[in-house]
Amino acid sequence: MNTPFKCVGLIGLPRKLEAIETHQVLYDWLVSLGIHVLVEDRLADHIQFPVSHYASLEAIGEQADLAIVVGGDGNMLRSARYLSHYKIKVIGVNRGNLGFLTDISHEQVIEQLSPVIAGEYEDDPRFLLEVSIYDNSNLINSSFAVNEIVVTPNTVAHMIDYDVYINERNAFSQRADGLIIATPTGSTAYSLSAGGPILAPHLDALIITPMFPHSLAVRPLVIKGNNPIHLKFPTTALDLNIACDSQIILPVKPTQDVIIRRSLYEFNLIHTKDYDYFNNLSTKLGWSQKMF
Repeated sequence: MNTPFKCVGLIGLPRKLEAIETHQVLYDWLVSLGIHVLVEDRLADHIQFPVSHYASLEAIGEQADLAIVVGGDGNMLRSARYLSHYKIKVIGVNRGNLGFLTDISHEQVIEQLSPVIAGEYEDDPRFLLEVSIYDNSNLINSSFAVNEIVVTPNTVAHMIDYDVYINERNAFSQRADGLIIATPTGSTAYSLSAGGPILAPHLDALIITPMFPHSLAVRPLVIKGNNPIHLKFPTTALDLNIACDSQIILPVKPTQDVIIRRSLYEFNLIHTKDYDYFNNLSTKLGWSQKMF
């Protein structure tokens, strides 16, 4: 078959192991097309069919032209943080719940992916966030997020005080349960649950959403994506946690500084030609259901 994707990676461990059948359907189909297939090595203990080549996520990023992520958005978020460091394109097959990022139906997976493998697809690059933790100007930890960076106390149901600097200018101070810094991709995730706005994914913007602030006047704030956000905690006594996509947790002392900025990395998400973001949004959030 004439395809721009000579090597394809199969990624993602679904929560429900019966969803592994989708990996087998995809593997057998891709091999039948003469495509070299790399299966993520963390799947080795769960797959019952013969596989020629297993590979780490990093090796898939280095060697494959396309990654097919099978599972829910959690699998996509984990994969995207790694694969954003490579030129590989990424598409998702939904075997989870909402599936904002994994929009291919597993029930029509071959039908929907056939044009993609033939080279008919839409590019939809998404940028990441980078969080850096400093102690006396020394970088001590950092990580990346696709959806959001969340700052909370490490003790449940306690409030923290924080000062927010945007592009090194003192923007505001708040007392709240925490703070969410989200990308447009993450605007339909945790930030939305906390009352944040939905942003179209192509926008170059960040959302600052307070979590249960101690003031009725506090509202989410949208800023341009190239503005670094500097957080300080001068009057907070509690230790803090920083969660990246709810998957990576970094400890923070209140004496330390946190800087969040748009990452230089993007992950190269693609969709089928008939993909419609707003239709997908309406379907996932139930906007198409009339209340009368």
